Amino acid sequence: MQESHAVQKTMMIRTSRWSVVLHILSVILSSLHGCSARDTITVKSSVVDGQTLVSAENRFELGFFGPSRSSNVKRYVGIWYTSNPQTVVWVANRATPLSDKSGVLQIANGYLELSDKKGKVYWKTEQYKRSNITAKLNDTGNLILYDVDVYGLETKLWQSFDNPTDTFLFGMKNDEKLVLTSWTSEDDPAPGNFIFMQDLQANRLVVMNKSITYWRSWRESGKIFELVNLNITEDDTQVHKNERIVMNFTGDLQYWQFNRSMRNWSLTWREPKDRCSKYNYCGNFGSCNINSKLPCKCLPGFKPKVSEKWNAGEFVDGCSRNSTSYGTDFLSLKRMKLEYPESSFTINNGEDCRQECLSNNQCQAYTVNATKNDRQLSCLTWTEELKSIQEDQDDGYDLYVRVPVSDIAPTSRSCLTCGTNLVPYPLSTGPNCGDPVYYSFDCDMDTGQLSFKTPSGNYAVTHVNPKASIFDIEMQAKEAVNCHAMHSSGSKILQLNRSSPFNVTSSCSSYFSNDSPPKSTIEVKITWKPPLEPTCNSSADCKEWPHSTCHITGTGQKRCLCNSAFRWDGLGLTCTPGATGQLRDSFNKSKRLPLYLIVSLPIAMALLCAILSIYLWRTKMVKKRAKQRKAHLHRYDTERGVKELMESSHLEGKDGTGIDVPFFDFESILAATDNFSDENKLGKGGFGPVYKGKFPGGQEIAIKRLASVSGQGLEEFKNEVVLIAKLQHRNLVRLLGYCIKGEEKIL
Repeated sequence: MQESHAVQKTMMIRTSRWSVVLHILSVILSSLHGCSARDTITVKSSVVDGQTLVSAENRFELGFFGPSRSSNVKRYVGIWYTSNPQTVVWVANRATPLSDKSGVLQIANGYLELSDKKGKVYWKTEQYKRSNITAKLNDTGNLILYDVDVYGLETKLWQSFDNPTDTFLFGMKNDEKLVLTSWTSEDDPAPGNFIFMQDLQANRLVVMNKSITYWRSWRESGKIFELVNLNITEDDTQVHKNERIVMNFTGDLQYWQFNRSMRNWSLTWREPKDRCSKYNYCGNFGSCNINSKLPCKCLPGFKPKVSEKWNAGEFVDGCSRNSTSYGTDFLSLKRMKLEYPESSFTINNGEDCRQECLSNNQCQAYTVNATKNDRQLSCLTWTEELKSIQEDQDDGYDLYVRVPVSDIAPTSRSCLTCGTNLVPYPLSTGPNCGDPVYYSFDCDMDTGQLSFKTPSGNYAVTHVNPKASIFDIEMQAKEAVNCHAMHSSGSKILQLNRSSPFNVTSSCSSYFSNDSPPKSTIEVKITWKPPLEPTCNSSADCKEWPHSTCHITGTGQKRCLCNSAFRWDGLGLTCTPGATGQLRDSFNKSKRLPLYLIVSLPIAMALLCAILSIYLWRTKMVKKRAKQRKAHLHRYDTERGVKELMESSHLEGKDGTGIDVPFFDFESILAATDNFSDENKLGKGGFGPVYKGKFPGGQEIAIKRLASVSGQGLEEFKNEVVLIAKLQHRNLVRLLGYCIKGEEKIL
């Protein structure tokens, strides 16, 4: 019995010991579990640098972090997703980082506060005079401060969702108080320059760059969800979503979604999505085209307010009207997007909207918008200057901008505008406008797209510069691999007829379009030659060209030829005082012909006598001039002598064909060369110096100024004009024209 009792006693002792061990292990394991997955802070617990809180379903984590690229120690308290890489969604002390790792986040004196080992406070909530405060991180990413009463009921005192930093998480309140402030940089959570908020007055969502509007929703919208077309409730009970909206430090408002299969975040939406989406990127009345290398241009009938800035690529000043009058005509523009108008009302038809705009002296533009099922029409009018204009937009308007017709078609010969592009004379989009020689363009009235027609295909025109006589076209990569290919074999890539008045310049630029996927695009500049005098049927057709009269030319075509003492200026498209009106005709065999010839034997005999007399007289004159040239080799021939030569003999090649060479006035040459400044001097040859020049608009030219010691007289001058004009090759210079003024003879 004693042995049995002893054995029983021993077993009880062993059992008791095992119970103690198991209890201790249970406590230890419980403690370890609490340390690894704790989601709350109480008055008796805290989080120090190196420790974290983790939400119940392991979605979010709270703790200390620091920029990885910073040379200085900066420590912040933040909340991030538990998935890699670390994605921070909220920062407590973003403006006041700790400089060491002694930080502690705790509940003290009614605050949730962040302090260091010396007791310095870096961040804290409002003070709440409650005895049992608890902070908890939940699975929406929200850090909530509760008061728990004796019955276990929780009262919400404060939450991080009411104090967002740069990130909107689903469950946050989406109201007028919502403000997101970007980080300073990718590694610095300090408040940056960009702020997302709601413009209550205009009921728009905006991104501000300090005090300047950087982006604004173009339609009325007070909900951030409407931007990304999401149907989201605003409470914490919804299914948790791995989605977020971020005010990025770059100025982009971004919508991110987590791809579970790829285990990474993908950017699915952003605004502004391109430079044209930025608020009023091209300024008032400036139109933006994202698919163009040069994105901004003034609407037809408008001009840059500050030309110097505009030409330098600074578009913020925008454009102003060419004339102060709004006029009674409208510029028709397709697929246009712009700031939503101030006024909208119901109408019966489009003409009602047009008349409403005309009746309002302040009306700048209008559009007709169809409501649901096209059953009701609304008229939208703009009385302020047009802002944030974008062209070629799928969800854009058919916009009608009020502008005088004289500002978009200065002559009756000018073609109508095509979309946002002017079609200046002599360019032609049809047989009833422009110059027939320049009929190489097509306008798609449905899209407002202007195209340049060539034997190798049609190409979209992006810009037209009437002052420089240049327009830009787009070519895709399959047509031109790069600009080097364009320079080395331009005639093969872009084929133009030899008789074409257009010339492919050496200016070429490559870029990627805004298409999805982006396309490699080349933009090529093409110039056009100054036109001859306008064609005509009667003198009435020449009224728009003063000092001209309709006459038949040597080619049998009727043109508005300049009267005596005037010459045709192909750049200015006008007859200007100077050389006689017959001077240009001597270059292209276009002298005026009488309407009839009366031939009879007596007259023929008289003509023969006259011709014989003139021949003898000219023989004497030629000999006399030859002697004078020998004696005075150092002197120029007079302007009168030059005119006599040009008028008395045709400038023509050996094949007898006339040469078409425009005349330029001396003042334009002086302006182009800065009065023949030494800075513009390219070199000097046996017949005189050569200067670099630039016409208004940017067209560069080379100017040869014949020297008095060159020995080159009128005959040599004429021969050189003929030679250069007849030679046509892409590797040789092209003769643009000539100038005579006093003793000056210039090519």
